[in-house]
Formats: sequence, structure tokens, C-alpha cells
Amino acid sequence: MPRNQFERMMFALLTVIITVHAYVFYSLYVVNGSTLIEINQTNSVLSAINAQGGVYMFGRFMPIWVVVIVEFLFAYVLECLVGSPCSFKLACKVFDPKETHPVLFETAIICATVGIMCPAMSFIAALLYYPYYEGFNCITLLANWLKLVCFNFPFAFFTQLFFIQPFIRTLFKAIFRRKENA
Repeated sequence: MPRNQFERMMFALLTVIITVHAYVFYSLYVVNGSTLIEINQTNSVLSAINAQGGVYMFGRFMPIWVVVIVEFLFAYVLECLVGSPCSFKLACKVFDPKETHPVLFETAIICATVGIMCPAMSFIAALLYYPYYEGFNCITLLANWLKLVCFNFPFAFFTQLFFIQPFIRTLFKAIFRRKENA
């Protein structure tokens, strides 16, 4: 849908803004929420995060806004340099964009993007949230990465395919006021 480099960068920006917030919420509340509440003996996830002094990242506790900014920067750079270009090329290997229905082609791009970005961002998260206080071990890093991929992939696939990308495409069309041919 984006037609030039500026539009591609804006599309990636909108996608990453929403996706990073969704993942921070998912990671803190859905995946780790009960553990945080139990460890800190509070009645809510936000209280637990505040009680421990923030979210563990880089071997120390950081405020949630720092977590969002750091993940945003990694995700945006990765999406612009690797995710978008590679997913389009992968989709073109399977489908001819001129002969394939746009919805099917866009779905192929979304699936390819999730297939690239989920393992890559999960690896970055495994590095960012690694328990450095226990010492560093490559096997532990790989195990944490695999665990994160297993948690994140279903969430990434379904949210991108059914919620985030349709919303972003609608928002993008509204912002750039483009008449798309049916």
C-alpha cells in the first residue's frame, strides 16, 4: 500500500507504535502478570511493577516508558531495514503481486513479516531481559529466546493479521486520503 520511501517509513512507524505497546502489555500483564503479582505480593500488575522499581531490563529495573522506547527503537529499525523489505520479497516469491488479489498478497506480506520479526524481536528481548545477575550462559539465552518465540508467535500472528494491520491500513488510507481501486 505505501508507494514511496516516506510512506513506507510512516507505515512502519504507525505499525511499530501500536505493536510495541501491545507487546509490552502482553508481556507484562498476560505472560508475566501473575508471577509479578505473586513475587511482589500485590493485587495488580502495575502495583507489582512499581513495588519492584520498574521492569527488569539491561540487568537493572527501568521505568515502563524506558522499556517502550527501547523496544520501539529496536523494532522500528529492524522493521525498516529487514522486516518490510524481506517480507515483500518473500511474498513476491510465492505470489505475483500483479496477478494476485490484493487481500491475499497483503496477507502473505503480513505472514512473512511475522515470520521474520517475531524471532528477531524475541531474540532482542531475550538479550534485553536476560537474568544477568545469574551470570551469562549461551544455552540459557537460546532457551529464553525459544520460550519467547513460543509465547510471542501466536500473539503476533493473530494480532497482526486480524487487528493491528487492518487498523493500520485503514488509518494509513485516512491519513494519506488515497482512493484505492477495488
